[in-house]
Amino acid sequence: QLQASGGGLVQAGGSLRLSCAASERTFSVYAMGWFRQAPGRDREFVAARAWSTGSTLYAESVKGRFTISGDNAKNTVYMQMNDLKPEDTAVYYCAAGRLLTMSGRYDYWGRGTLVTVSS
Repeated sequence: QLQASGGGLVQAGGSLRLSCAASERTFSVYAMGWFRQAPGRDREFVAARAWSTGSTLYAESVKGRFTISGDNAKNTVYMQMNDLKPEDTAVYYCAAGRLLTMSGRYDYWGRGTLVTVSS
């Protein structure tokens, strides 16, 4: 199971840190990622990280503002979100899978956490 947390309401320019803890059963997967879905829009990739190598991928829209990191001992991946913008408002989902990819090809998905950025 994946448990995401850390969402909330923040003003534009502010910061939030999302966390996603993976249970032992899903820890063997290769990568974890974050996706988001805004109202009326399709789900989109945000960032992903490979557990073993630390390699990362980012969507162009968040490069330089968001940072994904992980704590292997805690089976947890984090996403530090800085300089948040109203267009970052969405439900954020974490996912785990066998590939480090920007596609939605992840095997496990957690419940979302809502991030709301006010202007």
